[in-house]
Amino acid sequence: MIERTSRVTLFYRLGLTDGQVLEDNFDDEPMTVLLGQGEMAEGLELALIGLRAGDEQTIDIGPDLAFGYVDETLFRALPRSDFDPAMELEAGLIIEFVNEDGDSLPGTIIDFDDDEVQVDLNHPLAGQTVRYSVKIVAVDNDAAEPTTLH
Repeated sequence: MIERTSRVTLFYRLGLTDGQVLEDNFDDEPMTVLLGQGEMAEGLELALIGLRAGDEQTIDIGPDLAFGYVDETLFRALPRSDFDPAMELEAGLIIEFVNEDGDSLPGTIIDFDDDEVQVDLNHPLAGQTVRYSVKIVAVDNDAAEPTTLH
């Protein structure tokens, strides 16, 4: 059974509640994560607790436990000169930025002109309820004794 610090191998599908699919590994190899390390959305980790190998579940997670709410302070106006002149900007384009601490984060181009680029540094899924579909393949609560579905 999945606990707060389990190593879990699973198939997952991430999408929106309107049916749009954003990520899906059901046709690929399953993913293995160690819960409690911030590798997955908090709401998904909490929803997995108590599941067992072989269980399947679909979970809707609100912004509070998924990717957060939109933070208006994360909208920025940056000089166009900060961007590679060869980069073709377009509204909705998601590019990687690096913050003061050296961490990378996605930013979405909102608008731009010859002088300035308007960027939203919120997570692209901030403010949205997301839907995860999962199938648990294996649960490992003790490295010596994994529980695997065959």
